[in-house]
Amino acid sequence: MSLIATTNDLLRTRHPERLVESLPTRQLILLLIVAGFAYGAIMGSYTLRPLQALFSGTKVPILLTASSIVCLPSFFVINTLLGLRDDFPVVFRALISTQLTMAIVLVSLAPFTAFAYLSVEDYNFAKVFNGIMFLVASLAGHVQLGRVYEPLIQRDPRHRIGRRAWLTLYIVVTIQLAWMLRPFVGAPGMPTAFFRDGVWDNAYVVVINEVWNLFTR
Repeated sequence: MSLIATTNDLLRTRHPERLVESLPTRQLILLLIVAGFAYGAIMGSYTLRPLQALFSGTKVPILLTASSIVCLPSFFVINTLLGLRDDFPVVFRALISTQLTMAIVLVSLAPFTAFAYLSVEDYNFAKVFNGIMFLVASLAGHVQLGRVYEPLIQRDPRHRIGRRAWLTLYIVVTIQLAWMLRPFVGAPGMPTAFFRDGVWDNAYVVVINEVWNLFTR
């Protein structure tokens, strides 16, 4: 099955977890890497630096996969405590289909990002625009997750708690990981680098300090 056919089936099927189960793991990983890299390369092309585009293209698949890997152990324990361990193989496939959906939606939005770069030359605008694109992809992933979880929740309402737990874990981890992987766009005038200074800083502490400083000046 080609990547295009896989993408079409994933977006249209009412049971994406079954499609994920039937496809080779190598093909699923390849699809996520290709789609994530394609959007990341466009995102990093703002300053027209090929190396930054390469770095950003590499980071998006890392962000999508590493965030899930970090959350999985805790999520497995939560499912076990809820008495849902027997359903975890289905839940795991649901998470894979969700991440694939996010990557596919991101690459579908890449032309809009390129057009935005050509239309407005403003670094802050570029950052906000990409944030919106990731928000759209995240919402699409949430819809996909809901589609897969719907029959699970109907069979056992405790899966509703599990889904909320996953979303909480995923959001917390992804925000911190995205902070660590900066820059994604590449600020004009700054040297091209895979990581920015302060890579191990806590994103939440930085944001709280910025807000505090804003109101105490």
